[in-house]
Amino acid sequence: MSAQPTLAKAGGNPVEPGNPQPSDGLQAGLKNRHLSMIAIGGVIGAGLFVGSSGGIAAAGPAILLSYTLVGALVVFVMRMLGEMAAANPTSGSFSAYADRALGRWAGFSIGWLYWFFWVVVLAVEATAGAKILEGWIPAVPQWGWALIVMVVLTATNLVSVSSYGEFEFWFAGIKVVAIGGFVVIGLLAVFGVLPGSDNPGAGFAHLTDSGGFFPNGPGAILTGVLMVVFSFMGSEIVTLAAGESADPQRAVTKATNSVIWRIGVFYLGSIFVVLTLLPWNDKSILKDGSYVAALNSIGIPHAGQIMNVIVLTAVLSCLNSGLYTASRMAFSLGQRGDAPKSFARTNKKGVPTAAILSSVAFGFVAVFFNYEWPHTVFAFLLNSSGAVALFVWLVICFTQLRMRGIILREAPEKLIVKMWLFPYLTWATAAMITFVIVYMAFDDAARVQVLLSLLVAAVVVGIAFILEKLRRGRGEAEEPVGQA
Repeated sequence: MSAQPTLAKAGGNPVEPGNPQPSDGLQAGLKNRHLSMIAIGGVIGAGLFVGSSGGIAAAGPAILLSYTLVGALVVFVMRMLGEMAAANPTSGSFSAYADRALGRWAGFSIGWLYWFFWVVVLAVEATAGAKILEGWIPAVPQWGWALIVMVVLTATNLVSVSSYGEFEFWFAGIKVVAIGGFVVIGLLAVFGVLPGSDNPGAGFAHLTDSGGFFPNGPGAILTGVLMVVFSFMGSEIVTLAAGESADPQRAVTKATNSVIWRIGVFYLGSIFVVLTLLPWNDKSILKDGSYVAALNSIGIPHAGQIMNVIVLTAVLSCLNSGLYTASRMAFSLGQRGDAPKSFARTNKKGVPTAAILSSVAFGFVAVFFNYEWPHTVFAFLLNSSGAVALFVWLVICFTQLRMRGIILREAPEKLIVKMWLFPYLTWATAAMITFVIVYMAFDDAARVQVLLSLLVAAVVVGIAFILEKLRRGRGEAEEPVGQA
């Protein structure tokens, strides 16, 4: 058997050079500009805008080290994922690679956990967006706005992959311009060259003048890690989307190589600006949010409303990408026989309709739970999906350890992107992720989240092994669907 067909079994059917039509039914409707903006915007979640104030309050200026540690983890994980995705782009991404490298149980488990994570995110983001919209137009109830937002973005995803790409291009573009503008304006104010700025106290002294760089002790860095780690989830979306582009290898390579500056500018750069414009313990940071407080400190008018528009854009972007990501993972699971076969069917435009509708249906149910039983059923869904990001990153580490050998054996010319210092840095990254998971179990605020996530993961893995045993009993092949 030739190298290419064998390697393709890791996830199904890659896009061949010169052939912009994937053979799995999906269409190559995403343009290079779509993928570029998906890659850039994927690391800017709504959590950056609304969650950073809590991290600053917990760790002070040392939150910069928390963001640096988590950012480094994301860079390393994306490098590993980029190595595998450049060799074999597929809509199943890390789930398909785990299927091949670790076993069918691993691909099944991490695929369904990832799907579960994103459909819960749909409910969270729909509710967040509805709150902002209700504040602007209170005549429509909050549940009505949540319904409208979900229906509109579902329709967008159902039309074609290019419509998803176009919406995400503009959503992500607004986020990028907003954060870029915030960093530039903030730095001008810090250096005292912003016309009309009325914050003469801004400067680097704020990094140490309120209890030092570690006002709550060095241990607060780890507390900060737990608070910011989940705002980075989404950087891997570009590796799923690449399978529906005309040149997936180029897209994955470009996204992987640029992840360092993206995290450096958007996360570290913007948080640094906040910490130099205001003392970390300024009450307005927790009251108004870190970005609004920073803009208010330099006299930017209507900062709150400006940030509401940006946060709404980030929420819609996350909803749009979440629905796309969940549906493509369901599609891949259907292809491999780990989900209903209908999930793997596409319409004439290459859209996996059943996978999209099934994903959004669960999202609607989760939204209902959020309004009806927010502190019981929905809290369970939220907590039990909370640590999935770390599980996904850990699986990517172990998958890459095995996939490097498979790629070298079957198609060494496809090893375009390489993980640095392999295998040592891969093992070090896996160890750090494991440490964070264990630390969560001993942290009062994060314990419930990690334990429930582990419980759900154990149930899904158990189901995977039961299904595998049943397949063996029926005499079916042990290997994933499509594998030799």
